[in-house]
Amino acid sequence: MAGLELLSDQGYRVDGRRAGELRKIQARMGVFAQADGSAYIEQGNTKALAVVYGPHEIRGSRSRALPDRALVNCQYSSATFSTGERKRRPHGDRKSCEMGLQLRQTFEAAILTQLHPRSQIDIYVQVLQADGGTYAACVNAATLAVLDAGIPMRDFVCACSAGFVDGTALADLSHVEEAAGGPQLALALLPASGQIALLEMDARLHEDHLECVLEAAAQAARDVHTLLDRVVRQHVHEASILLGD
Repeated sequence: MAGLELLSDQGYRVDGRRAGELRKIQARMGVFAQADGSAYIEQGNTKALAVVYGPHEIRGSRSRALPDRALVNCQYSSATFSTGERKRRPHGDRKSCEMGLQLRQTFEAAILTQLHPRSQIDIYVQVLQADGGTYAACVNAATLAVLDAGIPMRDFVCACSAGFVDGTALADLSHVEEAAGGPQLALALLPASGQIALLEMDARLHEDHLECVLEAAAQAARDVHTLLDRVVRQHVHEASILLGD
C-alpha cells in the first residue's frame, strides 16, 4: 500500500467517505424459512449471512447443559470465494475458531440466557464477501437473526471497526484501510446502556489517541443501531401486514 493516500488534505478517504462516515448498509430479516431466525447484511462490499436455531434441547452429551442459563454456540465460516485469495478455508481453521469464540462472547453478553436454562442456542454466520469489517458485519447480521428468532436480548448488539490514520480516527474500515496496517480496533456495543460486549485491538496505539478511536467506533456502532432498528421495524410492519393484523 506504499504511496496510497488513505486520508486526503480535505478529509476524504479512499472511497470518498468522511472520517466518521459508515459505508452503505442494507439488511433483510427472515431470509430462511427453515431456521428459527435469519438475516442477511451488506456493509459496503462486505456481505454476511446469519441463521439461528433455538432455544432447543442440548445436542450431544447432556453434561454440557448449564443449570442456570442457555448454552450459546456460535460457528463462523467464510465462503471460498469471499476474498481475492481464493484460498480454501476449512470450517475448523484457526481464524474460524477465533471468530466463533468472539461471537459467542459477544452474544453471551447480550442474550438473556437465564430465561432458557438447560437449553442451547445455535448461531451460524457465514461471510459471503469480505471487504473489511468482517467481525462487525457478522455481529450485526447475527443480532438481526437472533431478534428474528424471538430470543430475548438485553439490547441490540451493534458492532463497528475503527482505525487511526494521520492523526485522525476513521470509522468502519474498508479492506484497503485494514490492509494498510496501523492501529485498528473492533467494538461491539449495547447502545442503550453503553455496555461494551467485546473490544479487540490488533496493534499498539498510544493512550493519548485511544479515547478518540474508541469514541469513533462507539458513535459508528450507535449509527449502526439506528439503521438496524429501522430494519427490524420494517420487518415487523411487513409481517403484521401478511398476518392481516
